[in-house]
Order: sequence, then C-alpha cells, then structure tokens
Amino acid sequence: MSSFDVIIVGGGIAGASLGAMIAGQRRTAIIESEPHCGVHATGRSAAFWLASYGGPAVLDLSKASGPLLEAGWPGGDRSWLRGRGAIHLGSDRTDWNNLETTVMAADERAAWLGADETRALLPGLRAQWTRALSEPSCADIDVAALHQACLALFRRDGGTVLTGAGLQTATRSNGRWTVRTAAGDVAADIIVNSAGAWADRVAESCGIAPLGLTPKRRTMVQARVGRQGLAQLPLVIDAAGSFYFKGEAERSIWLSPHDETDCEAGDAAPTEIDIALAIDRFQSVVDWPVERVERSWAGLRTFAPDRRPIYGSDPATPSFFWCAGQGGFGIQTAPAAALLAKSLLLGEAPDQIVAHIDAAPFAPGRFDR
Repeated sequence: MSSFDVIIVGGGIAGASLGAMIAGQRRTAIIESEPHCGVHATGRSAAFWLASYGGPAVLDLSKASGPLLEAGWPGGDRSWLRGRGAIHLGSDRTDWNNLETTVMAADERAAWLGADETRALLPGLRAQWTRALSEPSCADIDVAALHQACLALFRRDGGTVLTGAGLQTATRSNGRWTVRTAAGDVAADIIVNSAGAWADRVAESCGIAPLGLTPKRRTMVQARVGRQGLAQLPLVIDAAGSFYFKGEAERSIWLSPHDETDCEAGDAAPTEIDIALAIDRFQSVVDWPVERVERSWAGLRTFAPDRRPIYGSDPATPSFFWCAGQGGFGIQTAPAAALLAKSLLLGEAPDQIVAHIDAAPFAPGRFDR
C-alpha cells in the first residue's frame, strides 16, 4: 500500500493548485476518480477573470490572483490572461449600489459609460439597456494551460497523480488514514477534500459530517450570429445576474443564462430549455440574429450555504482538510486560494501575497452541524 503525508481528493483546479504548492514539502498524492483530471468544473469553465465576479466574499482572493495569473503562476512560463474588458449592463431601475461599490473596489479603471460609448461597443443594443459600467481589467484565462502547469509542477516536485482512483471509504487509525480507492488502497496523515460537487459525499465516506454543499448546473452556448467582428467583444454581463456573453470568433459568441440549477453531482448536460433561455436573454439585449447553435455544454459549480469558499481543517477531525465550495470562482481565485490554503494546511505563516486576507470567513467551523 502506497503511503503519503497528504492525499488530495480531486484533481481539478482546487486540488491541482494546492498540490503544486505543497508537493515540494510533503509527500503528496492526488487521487482522481475520472480517467484524467479536471473533467467536470475546471474543464468546462467559461474562462474569464473578472475581479468583481463573486462579490465581496471572494474579492480579495480574486484581486490577489490577478497579478499571479498575469505572471504565469505557478511556473512563470507565460501569462494565462488575455485582456478583454467587461461591461456590466442594466437600466435606471437596476439596483446598482452594491455592484458599483464592488466594481470600483475591484478595478481602479472602472467607469460609467455614456450612451454613445456603450452603443459604439454594442451596436444594436436594445433601448431598455440604459446604463453601463465598465471593468477594463477583465481578461480571458487559459484554463487548460493553467491547470496543466499546476499538475506539471506538482509532478516535478515529486507529487503522484492517481487517476481512476475515486475514494470509496476512508478510516483513521493510529494517526493515519487508510483510503480505499477504485485503484487500490493508499495511506496518509492528512486528507484534503477538493472533490468539488462530490465534496460532501467524500466527507461522509470518511466519517466526517457534511457541510451542506450544493452542486449547481451552469449552461453555456456557443452561437453563430449574424454579425461580424465579434472575437474581441467584451464580456457583457447583466448587472441583475441573468446573463453574460462574450466574443469567441468573428461571428460566434459564448453566452449563458447565468443559471444555477440545483443538481446531483455527475456529468452535467445542458437542457433544451436552458439553451433556449440563453438565446432569448441574449436577443433581449442586442438585435443580432442567432443563426444557429454551434455547440452547448454544462458544468458544475458548487456552493456552501453562505456562498463563501471553504478552506481549513475540520474542527472535529483536524486531519481532514476542506478545500471546497469555490462556486464559479475557483479558477479566477486559484493562485491566492492555494497560497492561503497551503499556509492553513501546513501551519505556516501565509505568503506575503495573501497575508492581508483573513482566513476566518472561509473556515469550515463557521457552520453549525
């Protein structure tokens, strides 16, 4: 039976980024149930960094992660960001107060756009959309490259990745965990639960009380529209949270109805109703005709009851560490979250990049179980 200091359950961005930070200091294995890492949430992300996205709960993590993503963290090979910019769109009836505060705190270049400026960026904008707030720092993230860079560093520093090795049960005896997986048994001092939509199930399989995490389905549609020059179209996001879309190719866009439909952990798939809803909401914004759906997909995003991520040791069983509940913000916060989680897991002083971030709001002990 292979033995490690730390076993990380789940090889998506949460597990891979934390693994990259600790493999050089602890014998670490990532166990992943799928044939390869990052199948469900990480591999289906809409892939943008928008510092305001997720609101105040993750703003500090997002802002701290931006420069790291720009610098090609964790290896520094190249930047994972490509500038796009964002427009928050609404009307005079929209409640802008909280959003304006968050956007202005997220991006010092954020500004209100005049009507002519907005319509120059979005020709064909329908009349009911009367106000727009720009967030110029928004950027696309090369998620696949970021994820692979984390796994590559993890392996270079001695980490072991075991795929097809879903956790079945885990028991603790004499200060060690014995973990039964589909690929055989492994042992470790600490289990890190980075299992995303399966995190509560993993906890229960380890004899740990669940935290009430809820997987939610998010639908994405790639549509061809009757308009040219869309590749660099800014991210356009509803201030009220009912859609977003951005350019993908010269005549294609990615759009979402910003759905958060409760679902079981599994292989998420889009429904015809949600695809139609995405198109309907898009066509309520601009008069660009949708010619056809080129492809569609759905991913999972998993939230804690208070919608804050969870980082820290379980108060009842400190050798069980939670790294879960990132919602839809796990990729854009991954560098800072990994540095923060590393300090909590290893009992170290936090890296100066995240030293200003209070870890207490993310602790699993905040839940009454």
